Amino acid sequence: MTDDVVSGAPPPLPLLLDAVIGVGTELSLRPTLQHIVDSAAALTGARYAVLRVPAAEGARPERFTAGAEPEPEPGATDSGDDGDSGHEEGFGDDGDSGDGTDSSVLSVPIRVQDEEFGLLRLAHERGGAFTAEDRGMLRVLASQAGIAIANARLYETARQRERWIEGAAAVTTALLTGEAAPDALMTVAQQARLLADAAAGVVLQPTAEGGMRIVAAATSGAAGPGYRRHPAAAAQNDLMGTTIEPGSAVLEQLLGGQPVFIEDSATDPRMTTRVRSRFGPSMMLPLQAGGRLIGTLALPRRRGERPYTAVERLLATQFASQAALALVLADAQQSRQRLAVFEDRDRIARDLHDLVVQRLFATGMMLESTRRRAGSAPEQSALDQAVDELESTIQEVRTAIFALQQPPADAPTTFRGKVLKETAGAGAVLGVQPSVHFTGAVDTRVTEPAAGRLLAALRRALAAASRRPGVSRIEVTVEAGVLPDGRAGVRLVVHDDGGTDAASDTGTTTTWQAPL
Repeated sequence: MTDDVVSGAPPPLPLLLDAVIGVGTELSLRPTLQHIVDSAAALTGARYAVLRVPAAEGARPERFTAGAEPEPEPGATDSGDDGDSGHEEGFGDDGDSGDGTDSSVLSVPIRVQDEEFGLLRLAHERGGAFTAEDRGMLRVLASQAGIAIANARLYETARQRERWIEGAAAVTTALLTGEAAPDALMTVAQQARLLADAAAGVVLQPTAEGGMRIVAAATSGAAGPGYRRHPAAAAQNDLMGTTIEPGSAVLEQLLGGQPVFIEDSATDPRMTTRVRSRFGPSMMLPLQAGGRLIGTLALPRRRGERPYTAVERLLATQFASQAALALVLADAQQSRQRLAVFEDRDRIARDLHDLVVQRLFATGMMLESTRRRAGSAPEQSALDQAVDELESTIQEVRTAIFALQQPPADAPTTFRGKVLKETAGAGAVLGVQPSVHFTGAVDTRVTEPAAGRLLAALRRALAAASRRPGVSRIEVTVEAGVLPDGRAGVRLVVHDDGGTDAASDTGTTTTWQAPL
């Protein structure tokens, strides 16, 4: 027994009970381990205490200390902590012999369930010694410490699981608010990076060549020693477009929807990308729902950081599955919204055609009849002008109807695609698919202003063709070249066969042109 206890300090049992109860008060693991060391030192009167936790899955060796580290014995070799041998600085080479004799060093293993978690070692002041009673109390404390550590592990696992579940719910909520596809993928990458404490979160999608390319990247800053001064945006832009080329060993697993876990991206022979040297441990998880592979979620950590634990791998895999389902649901929701818009546009177009155009046409017929009965020339001229205005209005309304009835499709980006989209929409309404011919480099030579005016003229011409019943053939020609006056320009010609009411078999031709 120590001198303090002999001199009238509280008896050992109350101190032991306080220590046993105290080690279970913390919920998190690291505070619990520090409390164990502090309690051991206070309980035995040790000058120095250290709890050495060896490397485990996803972790590095750690030490928790209390008190002042003692001086090594004269002549003792102090090689420091070698990380695996169990030797600790300040303990010299003597230790607890385990035979119950007094010693200036006391060592007790801490077990969690049936596994040894770590080694608790205490050192007395030079010349001091621990007693068998100290050893007995320390073993009781170590037994209770094992229970407290197990509980702390369970708590941290539960908290970790809760964070991942909350993160998955946040992603689902964000995606179902109607984000565009690139924004949705960035949301998944960023949330996963934060949850996994990764250097980056990236989403890869299959390419037409059979590889996979990074299409969304979220970073916490630069990755790797050579990138510490680079801003996050620079690191993110550097990752974008990085491709896993066909033939990579890891590609077959990714395209097959299998998760891939890598201990060190820089040295793993399966990794072939140009950025692999910056990263260490990594998870590559399939974004897959309903048998559909959307892509892969990759979560690399910096080189030298701890590997992912089995719990982290499981939670990240579950997160990826939930995120993939949310992406599919968000895409379906956007498709339904687009369909609702197109259905509404179709309804408006039908109302314009069945109600507005017919009423305008009837009004024009009434004015035409009135004009024939008008006696004076000024009255006839005014009525002629009113009829012309109605004809022009009807034509503009028909053009609007064609624009509203365009088929659901992504907006084309090229001029040629826009022309084909207009003619395809007209064909769906007319029941006659116009033939389209392009001459010259229309995509590169036609400017945006000229393209807008040409498309408007094309809509008017197609709307005019729709007014002639029985039209069975429409030809559209777009030519980028030299105009009749010698200037460079673009020319549009729309020709139809004139329908059954045509006065001749020459048909009707509409021409529009503009300089470039």
